[in-house]
Amino acid sequence: MFEELIRGWDGEFVAARFDASSSTWMFVGVHSTALGPGFGGTRMKVYATPEEALGDVLRLSAAMTLKNAMADLPFGGGKSVLAVPAIPEGDARTELLRRYAELVASLAGSYVTACDMNTTEGDMDVVGERCPYVMGRSAAAGGSGTSAPDTAIGVFHGIRATLAHAFGSDDPSGRTIVVEGTGAVGGSLCDLLADAGAKLVVSDIDPERARAVADRVDADVVDPEDAFDRSCDLFSPCATGAVLNADTIPRLRCRVVAGAANNQLATPVDADRLSAAGILYAPDYVVNAGGVLHLAGYERLGWTPEHVSMRLAGIGDTLTQVFVAADHHGVTPEAAAYRIASERIAAAREPR
Repeated sequence: MFEELIRGWDGEFVAARFDASSSTWMFVGVHSTALGPGFGGTRMKVYATPEEALGDVLRLSAAMTLKNAMADLPFGGGKSVLAVPAIPEGDARTELLRRYAELVASLAGSYVTACDMNTTEGDMDVVGERCPYVMGRSAAAGGSGTSAPDTAIGVFHGIRATLAHAFGSDDPSGRTIVVEGTGAVGGSLCDLLADAGAKLVVSDIDPERARAVADRVDADVVDPEDAFDRSCDLFSPCATGAVLNADTIPRLRCRVVAGAANNQLATPVDADRLSAAGILYAPDYVVNAGGVLHLAGYERLGWTPEHVSMRLAGIGDTLTQVFVAADHHGVTPEAAAYRIASERIAAAREPR
């Protein structure tokens, strides 16, 4: 099954290690180095099978290629997964991360990692003890700290651009927005939207977290399963991927989808389903690029806070370019964004 998955993938290489002492599969997928080293976060998760974890790496690394290309960064796409039997804590977690760091270091800079699901800046501090190819460490350890607030700011700019294309005005004031997922990014996004006058409805698999955000921004709370059925102007997925699929898309009662979650479409055909339903979709790898802009900008490219802010605002400009191209060519925004990213990658591969 491993061989079948990898042979069906269009990436460059996969590195795998089975960590016997923790019964953890470590997978690193580097999808493309055309624009630079593969760059993407470390996801720690309990998977039903190792094959499911490998599939996640292959899919997410390909998305990172598109994200970094659309963000116009000198990085390719990569991703890593620690497929654990249970989320470790304490010394067991530290030792696992140190062994993982050795795997990343052995790739000699062809892959650069950072935080992702269930990993933190403290975890990246541990990885950084044995591996120089890491971003997102704490400020105390020489990193730029969490990128979640800047990811949320980028999504906010993307939402404004999407509203402008759909409604003729980028003003969120008075718009009803459902935010699905109120974690570090989703919660920060709710603050920005509330300050801009939006009427918010929030949902999260953790009811207490949803309620805390709702109390802070005066939002309604809805069960995660019911979020798709709530009438709104914009639906914002900010939790896990594959939430837009053949089952959920017919239930959506919105004009626009724009959110922070990675790989929101379960299959490529779901972009066509959204278009057929009259829903304007902002490609996730364009909207949620604030995190990679923050990390690469501060830790590799020497950007000032003012320049980072300018690039975050530029996410809205990039989305507008995508929407205009989609309308011009009569394709979905997803197809238009893919074409733009592919052209950038192809240009980088041309001999000079």
